[in-house]
Amino acid sequence: MKKVLIANRGEIAVRITRACADYGVKSVAVYADADLGALHARMADEAYGLGGDRPADSYLNIEKLLAVAVRSGADAVHPGYGFLSESATFAQAVIDAGLLWIGPSPTAIARLGDKVQARKIALKVGAPLVAGTTEPVKDASEVLAFAEQHGLPVIIKAAFGGGGRGMKIAWRMDEVAELFESAVREAITAFGRGECFVEQFLDCPRHIEAQVLADTHGHVIVLGTRDCSLQRRNQKLVEEAPAPFLSDAQRSRIHQAAHDICTEAGYTNAGTVEFLLSGSGAISFLEVNTRLQVEHTVTEQTTGIDLVVEQLRIADGHALTITETPAPQGHAFEFRINAEDVGRGFLPSPGLVTMFAPPSGPGVRVDAGVESMSTVPGTFDSLMAKLIVTGATRQQAIARARRALQEFRIEGVATVLPFHRAVMAHPDFVSEEPFKVHTRWIETNFANTVAAAARAEPVPDASLFRTAMEIDGRRVSLGLPAELLRGMLTPQSSADGAPAGPAETTEDSDAVASPIAGTLQSWSVADGSEVNKGDVIAVMEAMKMELQVTAHRSGRITLQARAGSYQSAGASLASIE
Repeated sequence: MKKVLIANRGEIAVRITRACADYGVKSVAVYADADLGALHARMADEAYGLGGDRPADSYLNIEKLLAVAVRSGADAVHPGYGFLSESATFAQAVIDAGLLWIGPSPTAIARLGDKVQARKIALKVGAPLVAGTTEPVKDASEVLAFAEQHGLPVIIKAAFGGGGRGMKIAWRMDEVAELFESAVREAITAFGRGECFVEQFLDCPRHIEAQVLADTHGHVIVLGTRDCSLQRRNQKLVEEAPAPFLSDAQRSRIHQAAHDICTEAGYTNAGTVEFLLSGSGAISFLEVNTRLQVEHTVTEQTTGIDLVVEQLRIADGHALTITETPAPQGHAFEFRINAEDVGRGFLPSPGLVTMFAPPSGPGVRVDAGVESMSTVPGTFDSLMAKLIVTGATRQQAIARARRALQEFRIEGVATVLPFHRAVMAHPDFVSEEPFKVHTRWIETNFANTVAAAARAEPVPDASLFRTAMEIDGRRVSLGLPAELLRGMLTPQSSADGAPAGPAETTEDSDAVASPIAGTLQSWSVADGSEVNKGDVIAVMEAMKMELQVTAHRSGRITLQARAGSYQSAGASLASIE
């Protein structure tokens, strides 16, 4: 390969750009309208606009991505993670276009990316796993039937995705239907496909995963384990390597199962095999992520292996640089720095980053997709950066993490930094033993005393005003940031999609204020209907996650904002009289 198109955005696009430079190849970035000035678009050797501001119009649009590959002369495509990274259709389209696909084969993605088929492979090789459906469920009634047969809780999961998107846990029968529909909507938004399956849910397990590398010469190597138990709503917040507090037998079982599953699937490139570890010590196969993981960094720090460069080498046909599982070198943590307001229940907080001052010093690495004066759009993921801290031991890494988290300063948007600081002082997480953190620890054991952050400034208008111009006799398309043309364009009313003015929701106020900056997906009530306090009246989506809007008082509701419109935090959505 000579030039790599990076079909992604944010910090992972920056990470891949750097790997391309290290490997000696050129990089091509793509960007949605909101990412015109983004760090990843400026760091790559070339950058091309995709047009549009929604995932479906930009980073999920295969036709546009391949057109950029042709236009730029790229001969390879790296999908990063999320978006189309686990799409067999995209992988095949890249290959059919005569380009190198930097990832597993379309066949392997289809077999393992489809969570139902992955379960069948795991069963074939003898990997441990809980009961689940053998095919995607057709509707909520099949989820109910499964729950009645196997008992609650059950987990509804997107069959063609990962990263916690399209994943819902049902603890009561009466919430199954609503959660199934929500999982389908999230899956379609994040991955373009809504099929879901269901399986038994192990309450309060740890989340353990194994990093795998496989080349085209038949070598499959497990690089080690990671613990990713510290999650909220199935979204990981802190990861570490190697996974602590495992017995030799458990670690060996996980390594062997990961190796056997990937070997059976004919896997190549980088991938992650995930497991749940119950309190009783039972291990259950969860899924295979057929892509690079967000948390690949902690494996890099504890093995000395650049996983992204290895991906490039494998795609180029080279053999792996290692032949067996390496012994861990120290201990590493990764902290996801999301634009979320912990004090308001981790509400997404898009906006302008007025200051981004990361820490440094021994054992500190920061992978960032933003810098000072960057904009965090409300239409994409909330991840801004990753803080990775390494020490000779887990305790040294904890001490360094505390120091680095205190140094980290971000202003303009709310972040999860206060949460990370609290976690690194919590005995459940930092004590030598026993390790009390599990996948629902935040929801059940963490007493969130973090104060709400100051409201972020409204997200700057990142849309582009498009027109045609003639330059030296040639017609070209020109996109100008709408902010530059403010006053020349006629503003739209909130009903037409523009954010309405701020409103404050109180018991004595009629206004229903938008709790987040995001898209008003749908109304759950009709205009003029009677609602009761606490009723779900609307569903909003921000940064790929859904949030229910509830009535703050009882009365008759008048809808003011149109479903599908983008709303700023505090905008008036409706009134209840």
